[in-house]
Parts: sequence; C-alpha cells; structure tokens
Amino acid sequence: MTPPEADFDELTAEDVSRHFGRRRALSRVSFRADRGAILGLLGPNGAGKSTMLALLGTLLRPSTGRILYGKHDASHHGASLRASIGVLGHDLFLYPELTACENLEFFAGLYGVRDRRGAAAAALEHAGLSDRADDAVSSFSRGMRQRLGLERALIHRPRLLLLDEPFTGLDDASAAALGRRLGTLRDQGTIIILATHDLDLAEPLLNRAIFLRDGRVVDAVERPEALRAVYREVMSRTTAVSGLAGPPRSREAGSRTDEP
Repeated sequence: MTPPEADFDELTAEDVSRHFGRRRALSRVSFRADRGAILGLLGPNGAGKSTMLALLGTLLRPSTGRILYGKHDASHHGASLRASIGVLGHDLFLYPELTACENLEFFAGLYGVRDRRGAAAAALEHAGLSDRADDAVSSFSRGMRQRLGLERALIHRPRLLLLDEPFTGLDDASAAALGRRLGTLRDQGTIIILATHDLDLAEPLLNRAIFLRDGRVVDAVERPEALRAVYREVMSRTTAVSGLAGPPRSREAGSRTDEP
C-alpha cells in the first residue's frame, strides 16, 4: 500500500524529455538534487525551466525518461508524492478576498495538517505577517503576498520545494527576506529547486546549478564560485545563436521579466 507521504532525500531526473505535439520543450535532461541543497535551473526565457518544474511537481508527465524521488517514481506514486512537494510559481494560489490566516488554514486543511490554526500561526510568524493575520490578502503588497505564498507552499512541511522566478517584482527588502527564508530551509534539509534568470539574487543561495537552453542541458556548475563565469558564457552563446537581446540586466538596471 502506498504511504500517505513519500520519504525521500534526493531527486533524480534521468534523460527526461517532454514534447507538446511537434514542439520539443525538454530533451534528455538529467541531474540530481540532494537534501539540504539549492539547485538552480538557469537559462534564458523559453529554455524549458518552467516545464521542468511542472514535471518535478508531477503536474506533467515526461514524454520519455523518468523522475525519481528517492526510490519513488512519480508515474506510480504521484498522489503520495504531492504530499511531500511544495510549489511557488507565478500564480501564488492565494484567495484575495480571504485573510492571510484563512488562506493558510484552508491550504493546511487540504494537506491534512492536524493543527491548522497552529500551522497558520507559525507560518505567519515566518512570513513576518503576524500583525496582518486578519487582513484580506487583497490589501497586501507584492512582497507581502510573495512571503505569504511561500508559507502557503510550506504549510505541510514538504521535502521538496519548487520555485519559479520567486524574486520577480520584489523590492530589495522583500528579496532579502525571501533569500534568508530559503537559506534556513536549506539548512533544515529541504531539497530546493530554484528556476530563475536573476543571477544577482540567486547566486549567493545556490549550491549547484544546471544551465538550460532550448530544452537541453548545456552546462553544469558544481562550484558556486564558478557560477557567474559559466552563466555569462552560456548567455553569450545563447545570444550569438538565437539573436536574443542578451543576458538580463542586473537589479541595478531595474529590469526583471517573467518566463512565459
């Protein structure tokens, strides 16, 4: 009988491909992510980062290859695995008409958390929003909603956290707060996959990184100190091949865009 919550300490993608009709979104992607580490999925817009996250979150199935959560294969244990996965994407999945506390208690209930009220109170404290617990989310700033959305994704204490461009639209203070929270989760043993092209914010957090271009892995970095040099090289090759406008500007330039 499948357990209600899968136990795993590593995540492995083995020759994963995903096609949408004739369009190839991913082609033979392989990597491993370990407990207590943040793995970056880096690359330009349209590289396949969001598709990879959807596969890791069991929202899509690979066309070929497989994804293993420890020894568990999502094709056989998808439902139980979802109880161990947290996802923060472009849509924060928050109900604006509900209060912060009501949102968290609702999602805690969906995940079968026993003490919903206690879990919501702890989450609000982590988000620095205890004093706004009874305020409607519609009144929150982008940074406040992002922090709340992260705690919504963590309300069931997942083993795997998937993040899709989590720094988009945040001011410096909110981005720093998010970075500190992710660092704490990493130290607590969570497997974190962070898809982004905002290297300035991601670089201090990443333990390892793989670079995607046109759905393929074009490079990997095991040493964080080599990350920036490889990033610039990969983005330069992308510009030369595709004629794109070049790598995204730094935060000082005030530019950040979402991946479609």
